[in-house]
Amino acid sequence: MKTIIQNINKAFDHRIRLGIMSVLMVNESADFNMLKELLGVTDGNLASHTKALESENYIAIEKQFIGKKPNTKYIATKEGKKAFKDHIDALEKLISKS
Repeated sequence: MKTIIQNINKAFDHRIRLGIMSVLMVNESADFNMLKELLGVTDGNLASHTKALESENYIAIEKQFIGKKPNTKYIATKEGKKAFKDHIDALEKLISKS
């Protein structure tokens, strides 16, 4: 049981970070507005949580312009995908032990 809990990643403790990674695991990428709408969060809330995931190297952020409008796109990194999968696997093992 102790080894299962060790695989639970604190970076994904918050529901918004969990949501961001869930969206990015099933989509090649997601832009700021897509994540904001899907997760029902404020601009500042989303920005702070994406920054936290970026600092862990779990997501990459690409900024560009579409026409004259700025567009921010998020992509799960290889490291992020592995960490998230390990986190979900640990949660599933924990639940199945109950």
